[in-house]
Amino acid sequence: MRVNGLARTSLRTAALRNGEWTACRRSFASIPLPTQRPAIAGQRLARIAGQWQCPRRWQGTAAAIQEAAVHDPNALSQEAIVENLDPVEAARLDKVRNIGIAAHIDSGKTTVTERVLYYTGRIKDIHEVRGRDAVGAKMDSMELEREKGITIQSAATFCDWVKKEADAVTGELKDETFHINLIDTPGHIDFTIEVERALRVLDGAVMILCAVSGVQSQTVTVDRQMRRYNIPRISFVNKMDRAGANPWKAIEGINHKLRMPAAAVQIPIGMEDGFKGVVDLINMKAIYSEGAKGETVRVDEVPSDLRDFAQEKRRLLIETLADVDDEIANAFLEERTPSPLEIKAAIRRATISLKFSPVLMGSALADKSVQPMLDAVCDFLPNPSEVENMALDRRRAETPVKLVSYSSLPFVGLAFKLEESNFGQLTYIRVYQGQLKKGSHVTNARTGQKVKIPRIVRMHSNEMEEVAEISAGEICAVFGVDCASGDTFTEGKIEYTMTSMYVPDPVISLSIRPKHTKDTPNFSKAIARFQREDPTFRVHVDTESGESIISGMGELHLSIYVERMRREYHVEVATGQPQVAYRETIQQHVPFDHLLKKQTGGAGDYARVVGYLEPTGQLGENKFEQQIVGGTIPEKYMFACEKGFQASCQTGPMLGHRVLGASMVINDGATHMTDSSEMAFKNATQQAFRKAFMAAAPQVLEPLMKTVITAPNEFQGNIVGLLNKRNAVINDTEIGPEDFVLTADCSLNAMFGFSSQLRAASQGKGEFSMEFSHYAPAPGQLQRELVAKHEKERAEKNKK
Repeated sequence: MRVNGLARTSLRTAALRNGEWTACRRSFASIPLPTQRPAIAGQRLARIAGQWQCPRRWQGTAAAIQEAAVHDPNALSQEAIVENLDPVEAARLDKVRNIGIAAHIDSGKTTVTERVLYYTGRIKDIHEVRGRDAVGAKMDSMELEREKGITIQSAATFCDWVKKEADAVTGELKDETFHINLIDTPGHIDFTIEVERALRVLDGAVMILCAVSGVQSQTVTVDRQMRRYNIPRISFVNKMDRAGANPWKAIEGINHKLRMPAAAVQIPIGMEDGFKGVVDLINMKAIYSEGAKGETVRVDEVPSDLRDFAQEKRRLLIETLADVDDEIANAFLEERTPSPLEIKAAIRRATISLKFSPVLMGSALADKSVQPMLDAVCDFLPNPSEVENMALDRRRAETPVKLVSYSSLPFVGLAFKLEESNFGQLTYIRVYQGQLKKGSHVTNARTGQKVKIPRIVRMHSNEMEEVAEISAGEICAVFGVDCASGDTFTEGKIEYTMTSMYVPDPVISLSIRPKHTKDTPNFSKAIARFQREDPTFRVHVDTESGESIISGMGELHLSIYVERMRREYHVEVATGQPQVAYRETIQQHVPFDHLLKKQTGGAGDYARVVGYLEPTGQLGENKFEQQIVGGTIPEKYMFACEKGFQASCQTGPMLGHRVLGASMVINDGATHMTDSSEMAFKNATQQAFRKAFMAAAPQVLEPLMKTVITAPNEFQGNIVGLLNKRNAVINDTEIGPEDFVLTADCSLNAMFGFSSQLRAASQGKGEFSMEFSHYAPAPGQLQRELVAKHEKERAEKNKK
């Protein structure tokens, strides 16, 4: 949840910049504080609720704020937290931005990041993504990334951006240094977990769109992820120098496809080959990037031929803002043109409250207009204190608690990413509250273990800089801490835990084994490491076949890990046919009356269960219900029956895959004085389930993938033919000036090997992405083949 009205007053900002803080703190009247406690930091709560007269009492203020954050987090506004910051902390946090770069595949994320690092002075030279100069982009540090020209792992860095800002009092331009923590994320759906965990800990994002393609399939996915974690975003239309560039198509896509109000804050000066720079619609100035690598920014008057167009787009910007911001709406109703400062403040308010996305444009590859985008990051995206973050207090039955970005409060941090390095496990941590110091001891909320922090570093891709401490609102990495991705660390005095990130279910599996027995130890190390680092990479041993099965988000995802085993661990592996995650369900109501009776010399087994099995009506969770009257089955045996039902749903009777949408009701039964046991009732339930399931018109469900294919227009017929052979359902086709985008639902089983056929059908120019859409009944022929294959495998195992 983000909070409206977070822009600071100009007087307060001016005081911060001038290093002054003579004014008293604002009233705490809006913060309900528990009055039953007599004192906090030597002051009665009634006095805390009044005004502070002296800046020496920041400790007491912080304590009062935390008291409110614990007891009534909903009533504690983010504005109150911001306004009661220690002025030194306020000045520091005001200049911090934690941002991510996210977009569809090949929209230019890593290229933009490379320019950001160059213009902020973090790197001395610019290198291109595919590493043609044998160097490659800084953020693509993995050899595989440079070879394939794609980002596989999100990479973190930090830089300082010096921005010219007008003094709030005098209006004089001053240099203001902003500290930016930046994470470059992958675009491919197979590595979606990297985007998830980056957005989980960031305060804002830059969503990059291609000027030619506009809003694409992965843009929609990234938008969904940003909404999941309430991330404000600015939009940057990249590749303005490409033939067919049309930024207005991208803006229309944001408004209609993403349903996010958006308007341009810049217009281009020239298009395609003639792209020279942009016009800033807020200040009505032309901005040009000059020099060999666009490092010199020149501000000039708006070209005469663009003035009318610029005024028109400025009016549209103000109209769009009037729909989402009250102050601009009032100015609009008064028929008054808002000032540049009012427009900028309104954009910031609307962006932070997730009501609006300002759109900038440029070309990273042509080194044009990246610097104004950095200015927009500083102007429109929130600092860490302006973002609402919640934790759960385990001492109070996981009651929500608001985290406060004060360094003087107890430490709370989230380990959001793990990485194996030459020095051991590297754990990336976002500090939400308090300070993390080298040599300090912190507690892992999940395990309760206390660990020492031996080293703290700031990451710059695969390089690191050691630091002594990290304050609230910052991102760092630590060595020597054994934990899992998503663990919360605290100082130990409080027992807070952060909510975990969303982890999608894997959709594809491969059987895997090392080719040589001597490689087994390294193979095990690689598997263990990859599982720790990537929650979407799963490994299990098939109980029937004894094979190791790896599961992931797609063919590319698994092939990357197979290649990494070969390169990083020198393990050659053999992989088997990918196994699709099928599901099983039923279509009819079937009653059952099952008796389990075994006599074996001593105490035997006796259990009778009576009831019915029926579909729930939707392919969701399975349900178990007991309707026993008169205690014919004791409650302890009913728990065993439920366990038997859940175990049966994990391995269905048809293929051994999970069951969806089944409801089992037990309404009668019988027990024996000596022979009945929990195990007997568990087994009886499983046997009854199996028998009833096979009589209830069982059905195999297969995963359907939302498949989006982009290719040049001349190959459209070939690609539609490929999909028709796979019985795909084509939902939408969008034809652009050069490329077409086709959206279809296709069975995952039918999509194996599609990438190589697509390359052949489009001369290597087509690309596609898949993400899980829903489960649907498998065709009858496929269903019969799968059942026959499963029964044959089971018969062969039984012979052994």
